[in-house]
Amino acid sequence: MADRMGAPLIGISVYCEQARWRVWEMEALVLPRRYADRVAAAGGIPVLLPPVPGIEDALGGLDGLLLSGGGDIDPARYGAEPGPETGNVREDRDSAEFALLEAAMELRLPVLGICRGMQVINVARGGTLHQHLPDVVGHDGHAPVPGAFGDHPVRVAPGSRLSRILGEAAPPQTPTHHHQAVDELGAGLTATAWAEDGTVEAFELDAPGEGPFIVAVQWHPEAGDDLSLFRALVAAARDRLPTPRLTPPIPA
Repeated sequence: MADRMGAPLIGISVYCEQARWRVWEMEALVLPRRYADRVAAAGGIPVLLPPVPGIEDALGGLDGLLLSGGGDIDPARYGAEPGPETGNVREDRDSAEFALLEAAMELRLPVLGICRGMQVINVARGGTLHQHLPDVVGHDGHAPVPGAFGDHPVRVAPGSRLSRILGEAAPPQTPTHHHQAVDELGAGLTATAWAEDGTVEAFELDAPGEGPFIVAVQWHPEAGDDLSLFRALVAAARDRLPTPRLTPPIPA
């Protein structure tokens, strides 16, 4: 935890892609702006964490971690051979994000995983993934449009931390774009939301002593208007900040 006061610092994992802007084309660090905007709107200060060796050491000065969405995880990390639809694997990103998660767990930082971030948490806990979800559920409803988000409802487990975060209203319509998903759950993880086809859409850590707030969703809340998950992450991070001390008045 940072030794300071004020809004909590939330680290967000970013990745490297070939990019073009104005007259330039080269590798660049990339993150959809919505992630940072949602963290800021929820009261946190976003801090971008690039996929470089040793980046996990930065967490000692931060208050929370958001693992963002993106490309596929190397199937070797969960003991599988790559399927024909698995792609966009980045070893530097895999290494950085698994190290970030391990460090966050050791520091007991609150963690929110989104899409790929959920999959990183699951694999790190010994779970596995469906490498191409349409082969399992028989439809493309989880990524219906290339380069855009679809939407579908989810069923949230009553009484779960997720239900308290989102509220007990009807299942929300969730922005979605993913072709992989949780298969076997990792150790200590409890599924807390499902799509209509049975796909696990959220889980939380249910292992005493291993972390104050580990929540992950398969959908993309940053693409919607509901700040509930970001507010919950920021609130959990704020709880780690020192309580402000009242300064006694200086005698006249």
